[in-house]
Amino acid sequence: MGKVVFITGATSGFGRAAARKFASEGWALVITGRREERLKELAEELCESVPVHYQTLDVRSKEDVDSLVKSLPESFKKITCLVNNAGLALSPNPAQTVDIQDWHTMIDTNVTGLVNVTHALLPTLIEVGKGASIINVGSIAGQWPYPGSHVYGATKAFVKQFSYNLRCDLLGTGVRVTDLAPGIAETEFTLVRTKGDQAASDALYANTQALTAEDIADTMFYLATLPAHMCVNRLEVMPTAQAWNPFAIYRES
Repeated sequence: MGKVVFITGATSGFGRAAARKFASEGWALVITGRREERLKELAEELCESVPVHYQTLDVRSKEDVDSLVKSLPESFKKITCLVNNAGLALSPNPAQTVDIQDWHTMIDTNVTGLVNVTHALLPTLIEVGKGASIINVGSIAGQWPYPGSHVYGATKAFVKQFSYNLRCDLLGTGVRVTDLAPGIAETEFTLVRTKGDQAASDALYANTQALTAEDIADTMFYLATLPAHMCVNRLEVMPTAQAWNPFAIYRES
């Protein structure tokens, strides 16, 4: 059947754009996400051009992840590329004001979920060997701190270090691992982070040119189709309109 990509969080943003990009290039798809209706719509859109297997999945559940991987139809079992995209940010407020449950949700999704899926698919990727890829969606927040990032930034720092360490363990298998770390991108990210505050989302992206989901999907495909002897360990992608600020200094009045 050719190459197969397994994408988590395919119901919106980077994941949905990635599904469309890989499908446009003839890759078969395994797409997962928590919102069944969106997943079904995407599968129906793309199945006319490429084979598509879809299933709702909460990556936080190891049992559900393992069950899905084991039950994949035979023609979808040979995963060439894993895109660990499922993740979220919550509570962009000072740490001392945040509900602890939001912290747990980010850790369970961004860390535990990514680990669950990676662990379940490692044997398959190693069997494919040369040219197989794991693309972990990190963030510039995993490298650069900012107010309100607290646990979100910490989870993305985990993604970065996990990717590096996985590269060490997979040396000699032919499997590549990349931490893809986007900057500001106009998706549903801020709506989720603010629990539906459209005004906050609009304000963040106003009067600037952020990255698009398609920009990141194109980058994912580039990483997955590099010559097999090449691996990009970490790729930080920011819009030209975004850069760093000086250190903040508190001054007593």
